[in-house]
Amino acid sequence: MTNPSYATPPGGLPPQSQLLSGRAVFSNAYAVIPGDVMTDIVTSRLPFWNDARFWVLARPLSGFAETFSQYVCEVMPGGGSDKPETDPGAQAVLFIVDGTLSLTVDGAAHDLATGGYAYLPPGCNWSVVNKSSAPVQFHWVRKAYEKVDGLGYPDLLITSDAAIAPDPMPDTDGKWATTRFIDPSDLRHDMQVNIVTLEPGAVIPFTETHVMEHGLYVLEGKAVYRLNEDWVEVEAGDFMWLRAFCPQACYAGGPGRFRYLLYKNINRHMALSI
Repeated sequence: MTNPSYATPPGGLPPQSQLLSGRAVFSNAYAVIPGDVMTDIVTSRLPFWNDARFWVLARPLSGFAETFSQYVCEVMPGGGSDKPETDPGAQAVLFIVDGTLSLTVDGAAHDLATGGYAYLPPGCNWSVVNKSSAPVQFHWVRKAYEKVDGLGYPDLLITSDAAIAPDPMPDTDGKWATTRFIDPSDLRHDMQVNIVTLEPGAVIPFTETHVMEHGLYVLEGKAVYRLNEDWVEVEAGDFMWLRAFCPQACYAGGPGRFRYLLYKNINRHMALSI
């Protein structure tokens, strides 16, 4: 696989001369947040974080996507947090898109470079700091862990995009592949955050319709995505947010490959009460 590139929010503000029309969509089945609307004025600050700001891409919304939140985090040199997570029941995935982040988990230190991936189980004691001289940007995906009697918590996992060979989808000649960071058969996990790669001209050749919710952040390239009844053009830096059962398909038109970071909820019974 060629060297990956990972899109990051542009920040700043558009000029006063820019037209107001854009590609943002929020429907009852899906949302599209284009990268060019991830400006300075939509960032948030969080308790116990220093020199850091956050683009909130997804949060649980009743009647929409309900299981997860996702941030793009920017931490300046010297910034970070000794208490990043305030919910003791939350698990997390960190994925580095630019720079280097120093992560400490239960006293053990890990340096995550661009493309680095960490799964943080609920209840672990973790902290982060940017020890470098440049800002670091990373995705932080959070989900309340759904504990099952007889199954323990998943293990801490530190790895990277470069360390995992993409798994080709059947009958696609390797044109559609998924980088799976965790073992799909490990039922301790109730979520996955993977990377999907489509080579130019590759397709998801049917309209997927399933109970899993999705967050899809486009890391590289561009494509046309079928969302519910619409075809939507997306490119590097865009985010798609799909509720359960939203029909979906994709055509990667090129000229380069199309890659996205994909969240989905898995491996649990459906709640029978609300």
